[in-house]
Amino acid sequence: MAIRLSYILFPLLAFMIPGCCFSAVPDCYSRLNSDTLTVGNSLVERKFVWNGGNLMTASITDKVSGKVLRSVRFEPDFVMTSASGPGSNGSYSSENVPQTPVSPAYHRVTVKYSLGTLHIRREFRIYSGCPAVACDTWVRGSMTGRLASSVENNADRKNIEFAEDMASRPVSAVIDRVSLPGNHWHGRAVEFWDVTDWNNNLVTERDFISYRKNSYRGNILFLQDGTDGSGLFFLKEAPCSSVQLEYGGADFIADFGTFSVTGPGISTGDVSQDKWTRIYSCVMGVWSGDELDALTALREYQQNVRRHIPDRDEMVMMNTWGDRSQDAKVNEAFCLAELEKAARLGVTHFQIDDGWQVGKSPNSAVAKGSFKNIWDNPDYWTPDPVKYPHGLAPIMDKADSLGIEIGLWFNPSIQNSFEDWEKDADALIKLYREYGIKVFKIDGLNIPDKKAEENLRRFFDKVSEATGYQVVFNLDVTAGRRGGYHYFNEYGNIFLENRYTDWGNYYPYQTLRNLWQLSKYVPAEKLQVEFLNKWRNHGKYPDGDPFAPGNYPFRYLFAITMPGQPLAWMEASNLPEEAYGTASLIETYKGISEEFHSGVILPVGEEPSGRSWTGFQSVSDDASGYMLVFREDNMSGAAEVDTWLDSGAEVRFDAVAGDGVSFTAVAGNDGVVEFALPERNTFALYRYTVL
Repeated sequence: MAIRLSYILFPLLAFMIPGCCFSAVPDCYSRLNSDTLTVGNSLVERKFVWNGGNLMTASITDKVSGKVLRSVRFEPDFVMTSASGPGSNGSYSSENVPQTPVSPAYHRVTVKYSLGTLHIRREFRIYSGCPAVACDTWVRGSMTGRLASSVENNADRKNIEFAEDMASRPVSAVIDRVSLPGNHWHGRAVEFWDVTDWNNNLVTERDFISYRKNSYRGNILFLQDGTDGSGLFFLKEAPCSSVQLEYGGADFIADFGTFSVTGPGISTGDVSQDKWTRIYSCVMGVWSGDELDALTALREYQQNVRRHIPDRDEMVMMNTWGDRSQDAKVNEAFCLAELEKAARLGVTHFQIDDGWQVGKSPNSAVAKGSFKNIWDNPDYWTPDPVKYPHGLAPIMDKADSLGIEIGLWFNPSIQNSFEDWEKDADALIKLYREYGIKVFKIDGLNIPDKKAEENLRRFFDKVSEATGYQVVFNLDVTAGRRGGYHYFNEYGNIFLENRYTDWGNYYPYQTLRNLWQLSKYVPAEKLQVEFLNKWRNHGKYPDGDPFAPGNYPFRYLFAITMPGQPLAWMEASNLPEEAYGTASLIETYKGISEEFHSGVILPVGEEPSGRSWTGFQSVSDDASGYMLVFREDNMSGAAEVDTWLDSGAEVRFDAVAGDGVSFTAVAGNDGVVEFALPERNTFALYRYTVL
């Protein structure tokens, strides 16, 4: 089984090609020769017919497998109007964009052209050692007609005896498209669900064999040729399908070997003469082999969206909102006491949720507040002088002495599509400069239109740039129309869910299941995952409920969160003394979290159900990594667990934490390894080495 990871570098091109651009991005290049535009690196190459800038894919090459997919039909890859034919005023330029604290260096190719009164700018991003090419697109000018028509029901089409009706009608808007040879393309469309206050099933997979024109929902589409195993993937960088702007009911259209990405996220009214309007982005990548190769290729791109810097992005956070006191307790004395106990537990970040500020939100337990017209009160986002008579300085000093970083909750001003975004940004910049606050939980978002999305991006960008990209945003996806799992990822991590023992809706295996399902397609290290105080609210769960949190060891609850960024969703003052015994596990975790999170983290075993053997594998390279195994409330003391190891590999498993012991095993078919754990609801973390 071939494993391709982002740090595996192939020999650099040893010769100069006329028209290529070479510099600090070692293996990335582009060139426009005659009527052919070529972009690529050491792993992937995509060639286009120039067509006046209105690009048409000519071929896609997977340089690892050597497979070249040549287009069987030439039509523009990007469609927003009924105009066809070559573009006018086409131009090509390229540059190497230097690394920033957020983005690695990459090669950027800019193509501009016009189709009638519509002007298009497409920017391709090519990263070193990454088997994918991303494209961000902007439009300007004017256009008529609808961009996102409803998906046609196949039942409303005539049967195949009517040859004149077999020709598929064109998609109203196409973000990207390829037309590939062959009639045996197998696909998997993956749809995601956020709004986790209401949804507890966050991933839906749909497998299909491409036939006549059919539509599919989702952010990710995997494709594999059944004849030779060559594959492609598309990643639509957009919110979840159910909350996208101007959504027409589909993200992908498959028609035999022609695959289109649709749903740009704008209406004709969003396009104007005086500014560029950004649509949803699209990534196309190559892979060949098995599922691990496909998932690894996807992850290689995702890990380039935002550089993971341990000193900035690794965190064991405590946020006291999980004990439902809301803002009734938060004040200087409370925070100072909580910090002492948080330090005992091993917490690295202490976040003060709603209630630290002068303004009162609708969630306030002490006053009926509002988010409307926030800036009618210019002091809304300053520390409450009653609760914090000395400002936040004593909190910052105490936290600094304990090695803890302070974070704050923040709710941008949503009225009129975030028209006060600049004031909101200035408020955060002031908190950064005055107190050194670098972590902000962003809550209460609602993105009803393109203007709101643009202003929200301006807000994030201004804060990021003004703080030297040191700020991390915890982007809450629990309610409203927000960015989901594949949008705004460059700004921080994802606050995944609110669950409370007070409402009897925190079930550890369900949190484990959500992380397990998402980790296949979303970098787990970008997800904040909660664990709660299991000693609270026993009476809120039915008698005899085997999955109530009180039935699990506290350290098991923490272990569930380790593939992500652990979030102690609780007040430390409510923990019993025995809880602090988990501090040793937390210290062990902090010692290995950087290495654990640097690999490709994928689910192993069975889907968590409360009765399964399940877990995660972090693939560091083809010979090492980590394995985290959970024995849920399962009667068997040992079980065979499907992993991503090669069949027949001899592997040494060295116990790092939990209840397992070191051992050596030979992986069976499908990478099966037998693991043993002594008790129900126990876990083991291993560092493994292929011998």
